[in-house]
Amino acid sequence: VMVIIFDILGREVKSLVNEKLEAGFHEITWNGRNNSGRRVSSGVYYYQIRSGEFKETKKMILMK
Repeated sequence: VMVIIFDILGREVKSLVNEKLEAGFHEITWNGRNNSGRRVSSGVYYYQIRSGEFKETKKMILMK
């Protein structure tokens, strides 16, 4: 399973998960930092969940 955060321009901001997970409910928290550890701006971001052939992208809003 992979969970990746993208900015509004489609650039990868943060890779949150890249590991094998058991089937079931999982909760993931993003601390608002990018892959370099810097805080990102408030605004619209997209998260993408990938698992095998499955891929889904959803919009979210980061507010500080």
